[in-house]
Amino acid sequence: MILAIDVGNSNIVIGAIHQNEVRFVSRMATEGCRTEDQYAIYFGEILKLYQMEGVSFEGGIISSVVPPVTNVVAKAVSKLIGKEPLIVGPGIKTGLNILIDNPSQLGSDIVVDNVAARHLCKSAVIVIDMGTATTISVTDEKGNLRGGAIAPGVGISLNALSQNTAQLQGINLDSPKKVIGTNTVDSMKAGMVFGWASMIDGMIERMTEELGTSVTVIATGGHAKTVIPYCKKEIIYQENLLMTGLNLVYQMNVKA
Repeated sequence: MILAIDVGNSNIVIGAIHQNEVRFVSRMATEGCRTEDQYAIYFGEILKLYQMEGVSFEGGIISSVVPPVTNVVAKAVSKLIGKEPLIVGPGIKTGLNILIDNPSQLGSDIVVDNVAARHLCKSAVIVIDMGTATTISVTDEKGNLRGGAIAPGVGISLNALSQNTAQLQGINLDSPKKVIGTNTVDSMKAGMVFGWASMIDGMIERMTEELGTSVTVIATGGHAKTVIPYCKKEIIYQENLLMTGLNLVYQMNVKA
């Protein structure tokens, strides 16, 4: 059993993986002011919630895009499982050849997502991760992570829309009835969902053209469930893509 954790800007995702099977996935808010003891307590309570209190973990692995929180979480994990976790970053084996200008600037979540995507499809792949930010990354058929694009997340865009316009209210982002809304709420839903679906379709088309080869497209992240069904391109939804990637990276480095 390994403990896998991804520290994101809004949420920390924590999961347990046994023999390549994700046993549970849970989320808690990312808080920079929490101490290692507080995080250890929260993680311990999550394990209790999923009836995993007292389970012996062989190790842990962390990916993080919030540097000030990374070491605090790592120390919390060490206290919880009695072993120092791996941290995805320079020096960690991933099986990818990272071709961006400055590899140290690449988010570890993007790396982990692409490791999992390559494992699942064995071909050129576009990975769409719809979290706090929307990242669209490309790994070619040779395993070269070529780069990608970053856009504001759906939640950020929706908040900006309601907070910066006097007559537009906050809404729940559920399925729109049609593209042409006949009231404010339906128009906002149409703009957000169909608008984002159209952006993703367009980016896939442009990236595929630039790459010059056919690709498999995989999507993950909190907003993907809402938006991806309205895309016209063929996109595979993988809810636990990040956990799968963390497990693969852990196994690569433990075996090494």
